[in-house]
Amino acid sequence: MVKSVIPLLAAFLLFACKKKTEKTNPTQEKITESVYASGVVKSNNQYQVFSTVNGLVKEVLVTEGDVVKKGDPILKISNVTAQLNNENAQITADYSSVAANADRLNALKIDIDIAKTKMDNDASLAERQRNLWNQGIGTRNELDQRELSYKNSVNAYKAAQSRYADLQRQINFQAKQSQKNLEISNSTAGDYTIRSEANGKVYNILKEKGEMVNTQSPVALVGDATGFTLELQVDEYDIVRVQPGQKVVLTMDSYKGRVFEATVQKINPIMNAQSKSFLVEAIFVTPPPALYPNLTTEANIVIAVKDKVLTIPRSYLIDDSYVILASKEKRKVTTGLKDYQKVEIINGLTVNDIILKPAQ
Repeated sequence: MVKSVIPLLAAFLLFACKKKTEKTNPTQEKITESVYASGVVKSNNQYQVFSTVNGLVKEVLVTEGDVVKKGDPILKISNVTAQLNNENAQITADYSSVAANADRLNALKIDIDIAKTKMDNDASLAERQRNLWNQGIGTRNELDQRELSYKNSVNAYKAAQSRYADLQRQINFQAKQSQKNLEISNSTAGDYTIRSEANGKVYNILKEKGEMVNTQSPVALVGDATGFTLELQVDEYDIVRVQPGQKVVLTMDSYKGRVFEATVQKINPIMNAQSKSFLVEAIFVTPPPALYPNLTTEANIVIAVKDKVLTIPRSYLIDDSYVILASKEKRKVTTGLKDYQKVEIINGLTVNDIILKPAQ
């Protein structure tokens, strides 16, 4: 039994020794340093359509895939209360209009005419009585009564004119106010037809006929029919190395085995506190033949590229600054660009050096 264990132990020790003594030479080759990013494809000007009012979906006016223009209706919302309010505003506006109150104004005009006729008559009688008094005919009391009647009729005439002017101002005010309320009601009623805010394609309808709509939940997704943007999430650790104009190499699950190129266009300057990442926008150099919003992608943003530089595998580097030579010497090196497998050696090694892989 012991004799059978010894060969196995020897084989294990031999295998372990071989792993500890893996070695390699620095190699001159091309190296590309990049930053990893994941993201999605978004249609240009893509936005969620929201309703500004609550209600039920009365009618869906488009289907997914339809191309719409700015202002085209997408959904109609039904709300009985709003409809009744609109009808009430129309009734009030009709009732309060100047034309509807013409009879009231005409009645006051008649009162003015009657008051003026009486005033003119009382003026004539007072003047006649005054002439008689000057001729010594009649009594002072008769003259005073005529003049008092004239003064009363003047006041009555002025009061009738004032009532007419007040009624006219009141009617004009009510007519304008009710008309303005009708305009507000009509404007609100227009909110019950949800329209596209831009030219584009309807990518998703999120509500069906009869469903409840509120101001908090989107009802549709609309975006550009042909233009697409890549929205990439870059870790806060890497964002300082990303700049507009840099090349992006990416793959998509929808196009397995194919690699596409894009260019960084914009870096949103605020970090997402939850994901600890920044949003970087890029556009395709040559887009795929068919794209759809929210397709997923994995990308590498190229930071720098160097040809014919001395490189070693990153697994041979110790503490990012040292390597072990074949002579067991620990040597300090100066590194440059790094990718996922290799690291550039700027100083400290030559192609003739042999280095050992450190024990894991």
